[in-house]
Amino acid sequence: MTAAVHYEDRPANPGWLKRAEAWLDERGRPAWIVAMVLGFIFFWPIGLGLLAYMIWSKRMFGKSCRHRPDRHAYRHGFNAMRPSGNAAFDAYKLDTLRRLEDEQKSFEDFLQRLREARDKAEFDQFMDDRARNARDVKEDEKEDA
Repeated sequence: MTAAVHYEDRPANPGWLKRAEAWLDERGRPAWIVAMVLGFIFFWPIGLGLLAYMIWSKRMFGKSCRHRPDRHAYRHGFNAMRPSGNAAFDAYKLDTLRRLEDEQKSFEDFLQRLREARDKAEFDQFMDDRARNARDVKEDEKEDA
């Protein structure tokens, strides 16, 4: 693995900020967090600036840093949709992926029905409580009269 793989989409002579950003991206979110904490320790505006940048660039709450998933896939040579050259295996893989997608859709549909049933039960409970409260108020008014 060469460094050119990691830097191929970067300009030939990036500034020190771009190089620092690339260096932190290669190490992932923990490196960004350490840099932010050190910024707060040494000079709080730097830490605050890093925090704002991490939130603005979605590094704080995203799944990972920008360049990390591509490098990870390249490094391990994993690409599920790439044909293997074995027709029988490729057909099996395609069938398995379709089956998994169908199962995922069925499960998501089940979860949706479950949410709807829970919502309906909560709404029915609310309506029953409301009717009971209205009935209690009417009975109280009759007793007072």
